[in-house]
Amino acid sequence: MINKVILVGNVGADPEVRTLESGVKTARVRLATTERIFNRQTQESTEHTEWHTITLWRGLADVVDKYVRKGSQIYVEGSLRTREWQDQQGNRRFSTEIQAAELKLLGRRGEGQQSAAPQGGYAQPQAGGYQQPAYAQQPQPAPAPAAAPMPADDVDDLPF
Repeated sequence: MINKVILVGNVGADPEVRTLESGVKTARVRLATTERIFNRQTQESTEHTEWHTITLWRGLADVVDKYVRKGSQIYVEGSLRTREWQDQQGNRRFSTEIQAAELKLLGRRGEGQQSAAPQGGYAQPQAGGYQQPAYAQQPQPAPAPAAAPMPADDVDDLPF
């Protein structure tokens, strides 16, 4: 069975980041995804915005704490989780959230920010999105030079 969610959207408020008594860091992000719907009869398009609650743990919570703010555009992969609790009046309440397994920072909507990221952090390239830091690559041996192709009319004049 598969329980997978992929979302790309904009963060609606600064993330809520907490550290539990056990020392584990957790973050909660409200993410807006907007879908455009075109009505062929009226020749008008409307937008429908859906709000999602994303829960992130440990390293992903660290990334959110350092780099994600209201307005940030992010890519999230995860799975659906339903929580149950009782409100102050004793009513059973439910909420569906996304438990994040992967997070990619894409940039900010409408901002052409050119600030530098902290050393070893996420850098914002010219195209306007964030990238994960590049890892040191092992040096590769240089390819052997290719022999020059021999012209077809020199085939008869071989030196041997």
